[in-house]
Amino acid sequence: MANSIATYIALPGTAAEAFAHWHEVFGGTLDLMKYGDEGMPDMDFEVNPEGVAHAVLHAPGGDIAGSDGMPGEEYPLKDTAYSLLYTLDTPDDARMLIQKLLDGGGSENMPFEQAPWGGWYGQVFDRFGVMWAFSTD
Repeated sequence: MANSIATYIALPGTAAEAFAHWHEVFGGTLDLMKYGDEGMPDMDFEVNPEGVAHAVLHAPGGDIAGSDGMPGEEYPLKDTAYSLLYTLDTPDDARMLIQKLLDGGGSENMPFEQAPWGGWYGQVFDRFGVMWAFSTD
């Protein structure tokens, strides 16, 4: 296996819904394993059998991995300290994905428009509070 890097997100009990939504928006293939799935080992902590133990969306351009967070821990997602940057070939490709996130309950954080460096850039929060930044040349 070649070296790679992927984003891993711990969600507050919404991983199944979030990964299904991202799969619908971005395409690719989705691998999702719940705590209650056959073959999962017993955990040393209380788990929801419907909770996501591990998910990976193999989207065009990269992978997004994640799970539901550990019981009793806080997982604030909506913040501007991070974003998932998706670089695309054309502004129209970016606009299409931005619109899918907005139609899915997201909100615009920064309009997608010509950037001072000559490309195009904008930001959207999806309905789960994850900020997606979009960039094109």
